[in-house]
Amino acid sequence: MKFCRECNTSVLPYAMVVLISGTIGFLTWLTLGLSEPPAMVRIGASIGVSLAVGATLTHYVISCMRRHCRHQERFARRSGPTRPGNLGSTSA
Repeated sequence: MKFCRECNTSVLPYAMVVLISGTIGFLTWLTLGLSEPPAMVRIGASIGVSLAVGATLTHYVISCMRRHCRHQERFARRSGPTRPGNLGSTSA
């Protein structure tokens, strides 16, 4: 999992994953409360759903960050042209 320095320091996507998965887990816990299962089943199912949603969203966030990172292109432009016909020579 190699990200550029700017994408690696971003905490907001992971905070959103924790917030969404916690909310879904809490809603699962509330919904299972309507059907009167034992308390351990209710807690276990809520934790399981929260972990599954968290893992899925984390995978999605990482793949999107890799796909949409524009910082690498900016660094490549600074290091020199990479066009097929231009080998980086500066002689005119």
